[in-house]
Amino acid sequence: MFDKRLMKLCPESRRYIAGNILFQWLELVMNAVMILTVAGMVQQLYLQSRKLQEMLLPFLVILGTIALRFGTAKAAVRMSYLASRTVKQKLRELIYGKLLRLGMSYREHVTTAELVQESVEGVDQLESYFGQYVPQFFYAFIAPVCLFFLFGLLGSWRVAAVLLICVPLIPAAIVVVQKIAKKLLAKYWGQYTKLGSTFLENLQGMTTLKTYQADEFKNQQMNGESEHFRKVTMAVLTMQLNSVTIMDFVAYGGAALGILLAAKAFAAGEIPLASCIAMILLSADFFLPMRRLGSYFHVAMNGMAASDKIFRFLGEEEPPERTERVTGTDIALEHVSFSYEEDREVLHDVSITIPAGSFVGIVGESGCGKSTVASLIMGKNTAGSGRVTVGGREIASLSEESLMKHIAYLGFSSVFFKGTVRGNLLPAKPDASDEELLRVLAQCQLTDFLSAQQGLDTMLTENAGNLSGGQKQRLALARLLLHDPDVFIFDEATSNIDVESEEAILSQIRALAGRKTVIMISHRLANVVNADRIWCMSEGRVTEEGKHADLLKKQSDYARLWETQQALEQYGKEAV
Repeated sequence: MFDKRLMKLCPESRRYIAGNILFQWLELVMNAVMILTVAGMVQQLYLQSRKLQEMLLPFLVILGTIALRFGTAKAAVRMSYLASRTVKQKLRELIYGKLLRLGMSYREHVTTAELVQESVEGVDQLESYFGQYVPQFFYAFIAPVCLFFLFGLLGSWRVAAVLLICVPLIPAAIVVVQKIAKKLLAKYWGQYTKLGSTFLENLQGMTTLKTYQADEFKNQQMNGESEHFRKVTMAVLTMQLNSVTIMDFVAYGGAALGILLAAKAFAAGEIPLASCIAMILLSADFFLPMRRLGSYFHVAMNGMAASDKIFRFLGEEEPPERTERVTGTDIALEHVSFSYEEDREVLHDVSITIPAGSFVGIVGESGCGKSTVASLIMGKNTAGSGRVTVGGREIASLSEESLMKHIAYLGFSSVFFKGTVRGNLLPAKPDASDEELLRVLAQCQLTDFLSAQQGLDTMLTENAGNLSGGQKQRLALARLLLHDPDVFIFDEATSNIDVESEEAILSQIRALAGRKTVIMISHRLANVVNADRIWCMSEGRVTEEGKHADLLKKQSDYARLWETQQALEQYGKEAV
């Protein structure tokens, strides 16, 4: 019912939680004073010991207590807001900080969609936990004890004892529900994040789904997951409604019992009329704080289910601190094996050596492990066995900042942010002048297009949706050239773009070769014929290496791929 990890997370919230409890208690005191005053007035009028026109002072006391109750209720709400104000910022800072420490390999620990849902929906649930549930948790135990002593002072310790004994029945019901709810809510959050991942994946791949007419299949798949999520949600709601029914039965049944016992004590002459009226009016207050705790409990359980996932992510093992700097750009993979899944190895004992300043090609059929090699060199993934070194130092020991400064990657799909062209280029070199920006744009043959727009102030929509595929790829290359690393990795950088853009990119790659280390990963062998060395891969293994002419003479995998591609290109020309 109470997670100490969350309290340790935001210690500054404790004083606001205490303030909330204090103001709720003061509100209870004001309510008791008002009811005692009303009960005293009714007794005096019943006994005709005071006339109605003589009741000015009690009326003023009642109005005063109402005003004070309003003030304390407002202050309690303010304390609730202050208690939860920092929790969202704190948690999101912790999650983001964890992401930075995990680096580019964070996808090995959690999916992006799950992380987004935990950071948004999950953290919002915890706001209610700090602002409502935790203060109510303590107040719900303080209020009945205070009313127990008040009822005793009013003349009936027996009524007070019976009501106090009934109060723990509500938390007992909560504990029983908690055992069921914990598993159910864990299942709810698991299905919720799974549905979110599916939705995000389908949304990002909508163009591909439409192209291959697979949108209806994915629609049916998502409908199935949505239906499963609906059933889990209904199970959660059923559990909540059943628990609310039990708590209402205890709360209102206990209040009715208190009223009955107070009336019986008055009839027996054990207590005066004023005490009887006060007990009748205050009986419900014995149970209402605990009943409200039961209502907040369901919100809190949802938040705690989300917090379990958040803490699981925050507790993921982090790579050791990487402080070493890149001192050379010789790259080597030594007997490297790697798996995305435990039972399916993607790379098998791969060894590749890339001298500084060389132009090398890594080729092979789709799925042979070419891009995985690039991700290992970039540090996006960690080798399962073997060594990956840059400048003779293991990549696991190199700081990510130093690694990113010296090695840059351009794949077939780059990310752009909504804003200007200038704003999307400057992350590569924050202090770059407009002249430098225009120079790299000219190298990538984008100057004419942007001059017809607004130049460097041309606005880009989300992920540069207002540019063609070729223009986006050339803009990505311009950003890469501005960064000016020592090692350039081109991973299918010319796939699925127009001929003009492909030639512009290839001309820059040729210009870089000889003065920078260039790693060209391509399924099209014509792009690497001039490479200093070519590695041909098949089914996760390096099958052969050498220069283009030497590999053709071997009449093996590389030669077979070359002949197949040449035949296809020749067929295309004849068809035209």
